[in-house]
Amino acid sequence: MQVKIIKPDTILYEGPATLIQLPGTGGLFEILENHAPIISSLAAGSIRLQTDGQEEKVFEIKAGVVKGQENDILILVQ
Repeated sequence: MQVKIIKPDTILYEGPATLIQLPGTGGLFEILENHAPIISSLAAGSIRLQTDGQEEKVFEIKAGVVKGQENDILILVQ
């Protein structure tokens, strides 16, 4: 799936991923390929994603939202 993580002043990540773990306001959740469409708010915490090459990337956030459909994930964060 294609992922884009954007802060107001920069793009933190843009590229493929096989798994994303997000700090939802109701608790941690994961998005895998072919996930059902989703829109969710995010709390302070860590976004962890696994790239196609099995590399793990971690991004600390204060808050945000995620929108995903058809393997295209957009994450807006502070």
